[in-house]
Amino acid sequence: MPYVNIKVTGGAEAPTPEQKSELIRGVTDLLVRVLNKNPATTVVIIDEVDMDNWGVGGKTTTQRRQEAG
Repeated sequence: MPYVNIKVTGGAEAPTPEQKSELIRGVTDLLVRVLNKNPATTVVIIDEVDMDNWGVGGKTTTQRRQEAG
């Protein structure tokens, strides 16, 4: 049973329900095509992480975006 966990920033940048559905479908199709996995037992989880809880280079994503903008 494949298990795939996708983490994305939430809030204003969160994927739409349609985008989430496309991600789930696409990842499932990829595992079927490449690894011959059963789509009925393939699990895909999408976690939305608040930008204050996502850090890169010692700064939160919120801080990095403010500095870049």
